[in-house]
Amino acid sequence: MRGCRLAVALRCIAACLVAGLVAGGLGGCKSPPASFYTLSPEAAPAGLETSHAIPLVIWPVTVPDLVDRPQIVTRAAGNEVAINEFARWAQPLKGNIARVIAADLGTLLNSRQVTVFEGTADPLTTWHVRLDVMRFDAQPGEDVMVDVQWVIRPPGKQAMRTGRTIAREPVAGAGFEQLTKAWDRALVVVSLDIAAAVGTMIQQ
Repeated sequence: MRGCRLAVALRCIAACLVAGLVAGGLGGCKSPPASFYTLSPEAAPAGLETSHAIPLVIWPVTVPDLVDRPQIVTRAAGNEVAINEFARWAQPLKGNIARVIAADLGTLLNSRQVTVFEGTADPLTTWHVRLDVMRFDAQPGEDVMVDVQWVIRPPGKQAMRTGRTIAREPVAGAGFEQLTKAWDRALVVVSLDIAAAVGTMIQQ
């Protein structure tokens, strides 16, 4: 009887040791926490001189399915892409791009009435800009590229204006922070083209 009790006790000790080792192993394999990034308005040139503030809405915005996800997507060699699980957008990319373009255009058009909120717009006086982002690429340590088709719809019966901007910006260093800063600069180029088109349409 004493031998049976000893055997049971040894099995219990062994089970506890195994459980502890498994728990310790799992604890040692924890994934690193994700880092979250956002795009930011870049310092834009002096604003367009207009007689009044231009009410303008940036929406809708479309992006390719490949990058329409929480993870930041970058390109590797050839056709390979990396979906970076631990580098993520702090907000959906569509809204991120719309917010930054709106802020850039607000500076360029010298207007505080540039927004992404359609519900606040008066259709009789508000300009609308649609953005179709065809590519939103990055080569870490090298450069980023954005390819955006845009449509400007003025109020009233004036004809729409369409255009396309392809902007490529170098990445200043390693890391996702530098990638986002390069994308910020590329989006300023898009905003400059849109602001120039709006200025031409106002003068017609």
